[in-house]
Amino acid sequence: MKPDEKYGQLANEEAIQKTVKALRSNNFKVEVVENGEEAKKKVLELLSSGVEVFTMTSQTLEAIGVDKEINESGKYNAVRPKLFAMDRNTQAREMAKLGAAPDWVVSSVHAVTEDGYLLIASNSGSQLSSEAYAAGKVIFVVGTQKIVKNTEVGLRRIYEYSYPLEDERAQKAYGIRSGVNKILIVNREIQSGRIHVIFVKEKLGF
Repeated sequence: MKPDEKYGQLANEEAIQKTVKALRSNNFKVEVVENGEEAKKKVLELLSSGVEVFTMTSQTLEAIGVDKEINESGKYNAVRPKLFAMDRNTQAREMAKLGAAPDWVVSSVHAVTEDGYLLIASNSGSQLSSEAYAAGKVIFVVGTQKIVKNTEVGLRRIYEYSYPLEDERAQKAYGIRSGVNKILIVNREIQSGRIHVIFVKEKLGF
C-alpha cells in the first residue's frame, strides 16, 4: 500500500494557530518552532541534567538527533539504554515496568486535530501507558504536516499514510510487518502542564 501523500503536506499558518489555540484550551502546553534544530534545543531546555527520560521509537526524534543526545550523552538517566541491556526472553516483565512510568517521555504523535486532540498509533502498545497517564511529563515533537481537520481524518492519516511508511521501515529494520493494533486518542490532559507539544514547521516523521 502506497502512502497517500496529501497527508504529508505542511499545514498553513491559519491551521497551525487554530490547532495551537485548541490544544491550549485542552490543557496542553504548546510551542511552535521553525525547524528541527530549534525543536531539539527546546526539548533539551526542558530536561534537567540527570533526569530520568525515555525516548520512544520515533522517526521525528531520530531526524532532529534528540534521541541520540539523550541516550548517548551521559547527561541524563536514560531508560532506553537500560532496556537494550536487558534480555527480553527472561526479563520481559521487568522491561515493561521500567518503560511504563518514567519521569519524562519524549516522543511524537501520528496526528493532531484542529480541535485539539492527539492521536497515537502503535503496533505493540508499549509506549501508550506512559504517554496516556503514567509518565510524569511528556514532550511530543510534531511536524506540522500531522495537523488534520478532525479525529476522523486523523484516523485516515494513520491508516493511509503513517502505517504504510512505518510498515516499510519495520520490514527493513526488523524483518517484520508493523500493524495499527492499538490507538490512543488524548482529548484533554487533566494534569496541567503534563503534556508539552512542540510543533515544528518542517516535515518530520510519519
